[in-house]
Amino acid sequence: MDCKIGVIAGDGIGPEITAQAVKVLDAVAAKYGHDFNYTNMLMGGCSIDKYGEPLTQETIDTALKQDAVLMGSIGGDAATSPWYKLPADKRPEAGLLGIRKALRLFANLRPAYLYNELKAACPLRDEVIGEGFDLIIVRELTGGLYFGKRETGEKDGLRFATDALTYNEEEIRRIAIKAFEVARKRRKKVCSVDKANVLDSSRLWRAVVEEVAKDYPDVALSHMLVDNCAMQLVKDPGQFDVVLTENMFGDILSDEASMCTGSIGMLSSASLNDTKFGLYEPSGGSAPDIAGKDIANPIATILSAAMMLRYSFDLEKEADAIENAVKKALSEGYRTGDIMDTTGNNEGFVKVGCSKMGDIISERV
Repeated sequence: MDCKIGVIAGDGIGPEITAQAVKVLDAVAAKYGHDFNYTNMLMGGCSIDKYGEPLTQETIDTALKQDAVLMGSIGGDAATSPWYKLPADKRPEAGLLGIRKALRLFANLRPAYLYNELKAACPLRDEVIGEGFDLIIVRELTGGLYFGKRETGEKDGLRFATDALTYNEEEIRRIAIKAFEVARKRRKKVCSVDKANVLDSSRLWRAVVEEVAKDYPDVALSHMLVDNCAMQLVKDPGQFDVVLTENMFGDILSDEASMCTGSIGMLSSASLNDTKFGLYEPSGGSAPDIAGKDIANPIATILSAAMMLRYSFDLEKEADAIENAVKKALSEGYRTGDIMDTTGNNEGFVKVGCSKMGDIISERV
C-alpha cells in the first residue's frame, strides 16, 4: 500500500519522539511491503519562529493532501517562552485548535491501557489496579468551551473575561455515535460524562446521548458527573470501557487516565473526522525541560502510529505488530526513565534513552 503521511514534529521533545515513530513505521513498511511517503510540515512554536503564526494556510493545504498526519508535541514553557507573550490566537496551542477545526477532526480517541509489565510504575495501589484496566476516552474535539465566544475587557473599573460553552445537538450526536461504534468493538459499555446537575450544555448533552443510545440496544449506557468520574478513575479504573465526554472534560480526564497507566508517555491519541483521515499524536506535552536530552518516552507516539495504521489505513496486522513489539520490549525489561519502578526496585530492567527505545521496538516489529 502507498500511504501519504504528513509529519508535524512540533516543539520541545516533538522532533525526538516523532523520529522514533517514523523509524518504527519504516520497519513496518520494510516487513510488509508498504510505501510510506512522508511530508514534513511546521506548526506550533517552530512555525511562529519562522512565519510569525502557529498555523499557516500552507500547512493546512498540505495536510489536506495527506492520507493521515502524525504529530509530535506543540508548545513550550509558558513562564519563559516568548511565544506566550503573544496574543492568545498567536500562541502555539492556537495552531492545534486551528488544525483540528480546519481538518474537521471532531472525535478524539485516547486509550488508557495498563501493561502488566508497568504495574510497578502505576501510582495506584495493587488492590485498586486489580486485574488492570483497558479504557478509551472518546472526546468531542471541535466544540464547547475551547471554541466558544470569548471576551476580555473592563467594566465598572473591573477587568473581566468570558468564555462561552456552546454545543448544538448535531455536534453531540456525531461524537456519541462514534463512541457507541467504538464500544461495539470492545466490551459494549459507554459511560457518558457531563455536569448535568449544573450546566445547560450538559443537560442537552445527556438528552442527545440518550437519543443516540436507542439505536444501540446492545450497548449499555450509563451517566456520570465529571467530578465523580475524576474520582472513579483513581478509585476503580477497571470499571470503564468507553468514556464519552465533551471537549474540556475530556482534555482533563484523559491526562488523569494517562497517569494511571504509569506515564503520560504511554498514552496514544487519534483525532478523526468523518472519513478515514486522522491526526495522530501522543497525549503528553512538549516537555521543553527535557528536550534534546534523549530521555523522552517515545512509546505514546509509536502507539499513535499504530492507531494510524489501524484507523486510517485498515492495516490491522501491521498495527498489531507495532503494539506487540512494544509489549515485547517492555517484557524484556527495557524502560525509559519515566516508566522505571517508582519503588526503586529496578532489578532486571534496562534504562534506555528515546532513540534506543525506538531502535528496540523497530527491531521487534
